[in-house]
Amino acid sequence: MRAHRRIPAGHWPRAQCRGSITLAYDDRHRRRMRLTTDEGQDLILDLPQAVVLADGDGLMLEAGDFVAVKAAPEDVVEITAEPGLLLRLAWHIGNRHFPAQIEATRILIRDDHVMVDMVEGLGGRIRRIRAPFNPEGGAYAGGGHDHSHDDEHDHDHEHH
Repeated sequence: MRAHRRIPAGHWPRAQCRGSITLAYDDRHRRRMRLTTDEGQDLILDLPQAVVLADGDGLMLEAGDFVAVKAAPEDVVEITAEPGLLLRLAWHIGNRHFPAQIEATRILIRDDHVMVDMVEGLGGRIRRIRAPFNPEGGAYAGGGHDHSHDDEHDHDHEHH
């Protein structure tokens, strides 16, 4: 199977889904790669340019059907704080160009002792968890030119 196009989550027909592929964040910024689907089938990812594959995106196959992208649970740090402080923490994390998944009630980051010390020093609460990691796009994501801005970030419907 060869996938030649990424369609953002919510914009492809789920009825035409013929499998899924579960990848950690580091494996979801790709252009060309040989993969194995969750069902054990070989898949060649062959996109025109490197993109960040988000949880729920569809990879269009040559036959016209799709493979769903799933974000694998990985070790992350969950940051919580009262809303005003959480906004400040998001600014401090973003100011350091550190990948972060920003939600209404929490921020997820990779475990990094410098960032954890900073967050705790500013009054944020830290908890180490396993969860899918879907950081915001932006300058970090390959120069910021390779992701569409028309896909609604509907990731905060999960984990509430």
